[in-house]
Amino acid sequence: MEKTGFENLRVYQLSEELADIVWGIVIKWRSLAQDTIGKQMIKSADSIGANIAEGTGRGSFADNRRFARIARGSLFELKHWLRRAYKRQLLTETEVSSMRKFIEELTPKISAYVNSIGKISKTNDSKQRATDY
Repeated sequence: MEKTGFENLRVYQLSEELADIVWGIVIKWRSLAQDTIGKQMIKSADSIGANIAEGTGRGSFADNRRFARIARGSLFELKHWLRRAYKRQLLTETEVSSMRKFIEELTPKISAYVNSIGKISKTNDSKQRATDY
């Protein structure tokens, strides 16, 4: 399947990788943990990429920016659920560490992406490719 524009965005790629890590962890939990915190973690992690994809498909900068902001909100929701899961001893230090590197890279990139939507640089030197976000 040929890649579309959003699939080339680094924020989207990071969100996919993070969502896959979350899935791989939660799928091993017992049903109570999966049905409560686990489902919330999966939904918020999957929502990051889904909203980036939907925003780019909407056709306007305003809609794209709105959905990118929703994606950022989903990232912060995921951070909340990760804190709860760790506090309830559902996550190991290794699992937290594996997610932390993606979250630390994704958090500023998604904010930069939101801020970049609809902005056109005046010179080629100052242009930053959308795939950098």
